[in-house]
Amino acid sequence: MSRQRYPEEFKIEAVKQVTEKGKPVADVAQRLGVSVHSLYAWIKVYSKPQEQRQQDDDQQAELRKLRAELKRVTEERDILKKAAAYFAKECG
Repeated sequence: MSRQRYPEEFKIEAVKQVTEKGKPVADVAQRLGVSVHSLYAWIKVYSKPQEQRQQDDDQQAELRKLRAELKRVTEERDILKKAAAYFAKECG
């Protein structure tokens, strides 16, 4: 199942119909051919100011980078533990 990708401008306009014009989410979603769940997700993201969205995106990128680094370092630590145990067994 492939997902439809919508341009950012489309999402922003859909959110404006709900937030600024006061139209019901279900009506806007049906008229535009998107799911109500998607529209609520867009409202959560695009109702914030641009600066806040950029800051959130930057924080998410930093978090992904730190999680990847943590995973790599944890794997390295586990390998070193096994190597230390192996050499301790060989010498002992």
